[in-house]
Amino acid sequence: MGHKLKIVGWLSVGALAGALTTVSLQTVARGNMAPLPLEELQQLAAVFGMVKSDYVEPVDEKKLITEAISGMVSSLDPHSQYFDKKSFKEFSEGTSGRFVGVGIEISQEDGVVKVVSPIEGSPADRAGLKPNDLITKVDDTPLKGLPLSEAVKRMRGEPRTKVVLTVFRRDENRTFPVTIIREEIKTQSVKSKLIEPGYGWIRVSQFQERTVEDFARKIEEMYKQDPQLKGLVLDLRNDPGGLLDAAVALSAAFLPDNVTVVTTNGQLAESKFTYKASPQFWRRNSTNDPITRMTQATGGALKKVPLVVLVNEGSASASEIVAGALQDYKRATLMGSQTFGKGSVQTVRQLGPDTALKITTARYYTPSGRAIQAKGIVPDVMLDETENGNVFAALRTREADLGKHLTNGKEAEEAKDPAREKAREEAIKKLEEDAKKPVAERRLPEFGSDKDFQLQQALNQLKGQPIKASTTLAERKVDKKD
Repeated sequence: MGHKLKIVGWLSVGALAGALTTVSLQTVARGNMAPLPLEELQQLAAVFGMVKSDYVEPVDEKKLITEAISGMVSSLDPHSQYFDKKSFKEFSEGTSGRFVGVGIEISQEDGVVKVVSPIEGSPADRAGLKPNDLITKVDDTPLKGLPLSEAVKRMRGEPRTKVVLTVFRRDENRTFPVTIIREEIKTQSVKSKLIEPGYGWIRVSQFQERTVEDFARKIEEMYKQDPQLKGLVLDLRNDPGGLLDAAVALSAAFLPDNVTVVTTNGQLAESKFTYKASPQFWRRNSTNDPITRMTQATGGALKKVPLVVLVNEGSASASEIVAGALQDYKRATLMGSQTFGKGSVQTVRQLGPDTALKITTARYYTPSGRAIQAKGIVPDVMLDETENGNVFAALRTREADLGKHLTNGKEAEEAKDPAREKAREEAIKKLEEDAKKPVAERRLPEFGSDKDFQLQQALNQLKGQPIKASTTLAERKVDKKD
């Protein structure tokens, strides 16, 4: 596959200054690229030397180099990152679905750590952390200006140890501490149930190593309970993404064999790739393909059952790939709100035994050629979160709101919309009013519950009954390039 770990060369720290001043360096990883700018690299070496010799107190030269690399990479976009030994281990644990921590997906906004979504059932979720909460301190350490990897380090730790997060909740205009006991996070990325006879719900909260197997098993169990399903709801709300091959596999479960699921495009030849609905694009070994097994066990029912896909602003990356593919082939009706817009590919290249670089190498495109980056997927039917409306939609953060985000390669930055700015002002006033209510009244119903308004609308869609579409949500557009 095109996104496996790759070994590239590196320079030893001790040889840095001499090497930069005596040779015109070529890029280490790619020998066919132009020479690196010698003058600027000499300046880098000079600054390194001055800091080491002139700074008020001795500094660790390895730490200097590490911070220089981290700064260079983090300046590219919100998703590129340098992994030192500890953060690389934590990253690897995250994709496996097992790690010790508080259980939140985070990003960075203006140097502050922001909660994308708490992992369902995690200590953070039980403590009441919400999407868009800002974490300003971990214990006594302010996070402003620290690399995201450093924030992750401080939130993770040993099982049964305590960590205090200082949280600023903008919609309540208050700062408060949250004490959380770390535990091993075993993320169950797939949940399912029969909502009523003939109608099923399956939720994917993240695309991990076991997601494909768990998805196939849940579908098999559902069809054993009710072999005559009349409709299915695939719930991708607040799914931040994960492994690309898992997204391809889930898309293929619903699509005809061998059709295009997603394409990628970047500078490197290996970044120009087409992923299809065929086992070779997701199968990890020759003896186990859960999707083929599930398809045979259900008689191919999943490729024909009427389907609704629920998405929202927290649906990102891999979940957008699935939503975009099913929408392009008109295989499903998409309902909810415009997705996050994280349509870029990150490749992890190992630099040494325990360090690596996660770098953006390509953009994602749906089968019809739509760019996902900074735009996202617009559902066929816009839904509010509750039956009482959704006036807070204007405040939600998407990829286009992040500093240094990539454009989608076809359009420019998101247009400034006076109507949206007015909606934001109204939403802030409404938030101030709601902040006076008890917390329980402000928390949205659990996904999949009988009070889940969007799920009820999805069921109505499958049954051909009237639905209550949003009167406040609208597509966030971008300006066309001249």
